[in-house]
Amino acid sequence: MNEDRAARIWASIVGLAHREGVPISLRQVCLACAEATSTGVAAFLSTSTLQVGQLVFATDPVGEELVELQTTSGEGPAVDAAAGFEPVLVPDLADARSRARWPGYVPDALRAGVKAQFSIPLRIGAVRVGALDLHRPEPGELAPGPLADAMICADAALAVILDSRAGGTGEDGFLGQGAELHQAAGMVSVQLGVPVGDAMVRLRAHAYAHGERLGEVARAVVQRRLRFAANDKSEGEHR
Repeated sequence: MNEDRAARIWASIVGLAHREGVPISLRQVCLACAEATSTGVAAFLSTSTLQVGQLVFATDPVGEELVELQTTSGEGPAVDAAAGFEPVLVPDLADARSRARWPGYVPDALRAGVKAQFSIPLRIGAVRVGALDLHRPEPGELAPGPLADAMICADAALAVILDSRAGGTGEDGFLGQGAELHQAAGMVSVQLGVPVGDAMVRLRAHAYAHGERLGEVARAVVQRRLRFAANDKSEGEHR
């Protein structure tokens, strides 16, 4: 189930942060994504011009190099993903279509040893943030399971970025609430088909409307005693 997948990804992210004794950051999101998808992963944040960007974290030196190459050339799958609404999935960077689409980037990427690249946009509404950039040393499609994991990781990365920009730190912040809340937000995100940030808003609204603590609501979602429905804007459905 997608809810189980989201819960697993968030549990991995939270577990990495707890083991390192640090707040959740894009580092843990990228590491969890690399583990789930068996790829190298880099978080790429774009500027308003979408022609230059900032590397936030990469799981390997190749990911760092790919971001630098795309930033320098102003083109590549991550640049296109950051500018658009859909993932840019390139199973074979060496094929003619890829070379024609990104002539200034592909030759250097191939020399870096990358044969396949999968970039997931990080955006909420009209706000463009960047892309989660995955790469592999061999060509081939990203299977449906790993792709679903990558999409959840991208949603998690966006939640981390937005929380950081909002100053959400400490025990009362989104990232300080514990594993159950992260898992619940991921599960509600899947149930409603919305970004994790929106799912958190729904969780908080439900807790407020019912006079419950946020942690209690999150626990009910994780234990599948509470499910949110897309056609119900105010509260979830208890089982």
